[in-house]
Amino acid sequence: MSYLKQLKNAMPVAPLKLMVLNSAAELGNQVNNYLVNFRSKVNNVYINDPAFQGYSEKNYLFQFSTPRFYSGEGKAVLDETVRGKDVFILVDVCNHSLTYTMNGYTNHMSPDDHYQDLKRVIAATNGKAHRINVIMPFLYEGRQHRRTGRESLDCAYAFKELTKMGVRNFITFDAHDPRIQNASPLSGFDNFTAHYQFLRALLHSQKDLKLDKDHIIVISPDEGALDRAIYFSTVIGADTGMFYKRRDYSTIINGKNPIVAHEFLGNDIEGKDIIIIDDMISSGESMIDTARQLKSMNAKHVFICTTFGLFTNGFAAFDQAFVDGVFDKVITTNLCYRPPELLTKPYYLEADMSKFLASIIDFLNHDLSIEPVSTPTEKIRHIIKLYQNGGEVFKI
Repeated sequence: MSYLKQLKNAMPVAPLKLMVLNSAAELGNQVNNYLVNFRSKVNNVYINDPAFQGYSEKNYLFQFSTPRFYSGEGKAVLDETVRGKDVFILVDVCNHSLTYTMNGYTNHMSPDDHYQDLKRVIAATNGKAHRINVIMPFLYEGRQHRRTGRESLDCAYAFKELTKMGVRNFITFDAHDPRIQNASPLSGFDNFTAHYQFLRALLHSQKDLKLDKDHIIVISPDEGALDRAIYFSTVIGADTGMFYKRRDYSTIINGKNPIVAHEFLGNDIEGKDIIIIDDMISSGESMIDTARQLKSMNAKHVFICTTFGLFTNGFAAFDQAFVDGVFDKVITTNLCYRPPELLTKPYYLEADMSKFLASIIDFLNHDLSIEPVSTPTEKIRHIIKLYQNGGEVFKI
């Protein structure tokens, strides 16, 4: 594995600890397993140096808790020392399945609740840890990233607040608008994508795709996702198209301006396979409408790839759209909470990000350039070549 060669002569900045909030427990356990496996195979030149004490461990998970009082108030309690550690805190602000009791009522945790728990952990850790890194796959308040009227700038303020609390590096995925890092330009901010994992999952599922301009078009469902679509289509050698969302800006429904119509900009798609790529599925209404229009234009297959599958309105609309032949597959990552029901859907595919995330943590802990893991172009081209030669893409 190439990353092992780069780590051979590198020394970690401090002993690694992974603090996983309950919201991201499943992903955190998978990441921990990969880290254990990575480091058990490293033959580092400094392996017998006292500075490497605790380098290869059977577990990197830090023990702590975030209990709540019956009034709804909370706190963070560390169960072991964090002094001198390079701490990576993993949180999923979208996990609505967790609950707590307040005044006899059961409340589901909101993004605000998860964010407050994150700050409590940072407050308990700061001043003792060598360095604090926050991994927040779904950027808290990422959709409230700009002002269009008399309103708050929640995402910018949250990022600035975390950096003032002592967070040195901030890791997120497919940020709705990565320019949010301008709120604190002297802090580390890394925004990763899942293009390689999307393609790997898709090629494993579909055995007859032809990846060229004559058979594949990568579609952006709106202007905001165009950069993702252009990169993906360029690497796999396909064409690009885009839908323009016409909104009614005089009306606000459920916190957003309703979409009046989707207008398509691109070449003829008749008989071609379509890959729609975006950062998230929220309610899914606009995504289904986009897929329906593509099918009405005689698209052959429609594959939906989104980093975060929130499905805030449930699955009924997607179930019916699948039965109606509107789309063929939905691919999301495992970076945020997915209801168990989603995993049983015949149209669902998972793009596993745990190994990728473990690699990011490993590189950052050694203060190495993350370009080898952040730029997946060569890996995508390799997997395409393997696929075209009849190889099994899940074995690499």
